[in-house]
Amino acid sequence: MKKNAMLTIQMALMMFFQYMMFAVWWVPLAAYLTQMDIGSTQKALILSSMALGCLVSPITGMIADRYFQGQYVLAFTNFINAILLALAATTANPNLLFLFLLLAMIFYMPTWGLTSSIAMTHIATEKFARIRVFGSVGWVVSGGFSLLFVHLFAMDFDGTNLPFYCGAGVSLLAAIFNLSLPKTLPASNGQPLSLINTMGLGAVKLMRNRNFFWFITLSFLSMIPFSMYWSYCSEFLLDEGFKYISITMNFGQLAEMLFLLSVPFMVRKFGLRITMFYGLLALTIRYLAFYTGALTDTGLLYMIGILTHGLIFGYFYLGGQMYIDQKAPKALKAQAQGFIFLVTFGLGLLVGNFINAKIIAIFSETGPDGTNYHWGIIWGITTAMSIALAVLFPLLVKKENNK
Repeated sequence: MKKNAMLTIQMALMMFFQYMMFAVWWVPLAAYLTQMDIGSTQKALILSSMALGCLVSPITGMIADRYFQGQYVLAFTNFINAILLALAATTANPNLLFLFLLLAMIFYMPTWGLTSSIAMTHIATEKFARIRVFGSVGWVVSGGFSLLFVHLFAMDFDGTNLPFYCGAGVSLLAAIFNLSLPKTLPASNGQPLSLINTMGLGAVKLMRNRNFFWFITLSFLSMIPFSMYWSYCSEFLLDEGFKYISITMNFGQLAEMLFLLSVPFMVRKFGLRITMFYGLLALTIRYLAFYTGALTDTGLLYMIGILTHGLIFGYFYLGGQMYIDQKAPKALKAQAQGFIFLVTFGLGLLVGNFINAKIIAIFSETGPDGTNYHWGIIWGITTAMSIALAVLFPLLVKKENNK
């Protein structure tokens, strides 16, 4: 009993640190880049470091998964991540900043899958959700760094390089802690290396199914409006004069913890197709709230848009992972999960970041007094995109098997 309790605590802390180290610097990143006064293309490139890391990091994970124990791989990647984030904090050169963050993401992004693999090796699969929620807790608690620096040290936090130092510190702490995790032998030791399988590209054959093709296509397209919030919301909040950007956005993550608990009920009650449709409706509600808030200068509406994050992520993107699991044959299930991650947070986020950077650049002007944004138009465009997706999804992804 004591051994099981200790394992649970170890796995929970592992998740807590792993998501905190990313959230503490990622959430306010756009605000920091705005303060650096760099161009829209460079900003989009730096904000795409996560997406580019997603494209390359499966190769890192593939090699590590075959030759090294999981806890050592996690400790090593977190240690390298700490060094790279510290380097990112020390430079004002946008090109070097992009390089450091890209390298950090190449090492960091495999850890999302690795921590899940370690946890499910030592904890019963049905208990995994209780462990994974501590990642969301770490994400929310990362906002506490902002309060700490503002109130205790009387220093600005959002829009500065301090989040990188905090991320580096948490990464280093996590790396040391990871060495205490139980032994986790390589899951694929002795199996041949296959780039196609690792990238999930073997699942492309599933797109011969009409429903699966449209599901993948709409998931990719959904990342264009989704990334306006994911990557650029801190820039918007900075322009609106919000002092605690990290904490404000983390309310969405807090709501996510609650909404995720409703996903199984929604799937049982309405089926996966309707649940995912509700996720796209929530995406529309988010941007309608931002659009209306920008037109009427009503901050409460921005909070409504932020709080819908859990509905969007849980119902559409997590629902999509469940849909993939239903549709893929047993031999392709793992590849299919890698494929949807590649399509959304890899290619989709990458394309979305550059499109949204262009939209923001077109509908803003920089003068002696700073940048003047036309947020009403910007949010109007993302609202129109979201409405189109919500209309197209039930038309193109047909009902099947009474779901």
